[in-house]
Amino acid sequence: MNKKLIENTVFEKNDYTENNLFKGEYEHCKFVRCIFHKADLSHVFFTDCTFDGCDFSLVNTKSAALRNARFVNCKLLGVKFDDCNEFLFSASFENCILKFSSFHKMKLKQTHFRSCNLQEVDMSEADLTGSVFDTCDLNKTLFDYTNVEKVDFRTSYNYSIDPEKNRIKKAKFSQTGVMGLLDKYDIEIE
Repeated sequence: MNKKLIENTVFEKNDYTENNLFKGEYEHCKFVRCIFHKADLSHVFFTDCTFDGCDFSLVNTKSAALRNARFVNCKLLGVKFDDCNEFLFSASFENCILKFSSFHKMKLKQTHFRSCNLQEVDMSEADLTGSVFDTCDLNKTLFDYTNVEKVDFRTSYNYSIDPEKNRIKKAKFSQTGVMGLLDKYDIEIE
């Protein structure tokens, strides 16, 4: 089955909660202030697409493809990115709310998260090598058997990463953020 290719198109203020987005391949498209809340994006392919001010909360991402996707000012509550097609998965996030989302076991090397709220996100068993978390809230984000080698956490906060359960070689932390590596010991540092 061949999918319809949609290229270089701007979609603005569309609501896909009732009428799902056409199942096709979208290349170099821009989605502005669109509502995808609980939409079925399964088997939809996005390549070099930008999503600006969109609501992606609770979307169905089964086998959806995100290749060089850029999310800016988006609400992505409870999104299971780990259901996406893993082949060439690549995304960046700026000023997004990603609470309760999951990146479990994903390859996210050199992914950029800027000014994002990542509270209670599942990053367990993911490979985040060389990624950047710039000014992100990581409160209750799960790093369990996660590869955070060479990850830059220097400006982020509220993280708790167990050095005994995660690969942290050459990761960057601020001096005040080092407390997030000692949480499990329940110690007081003054």
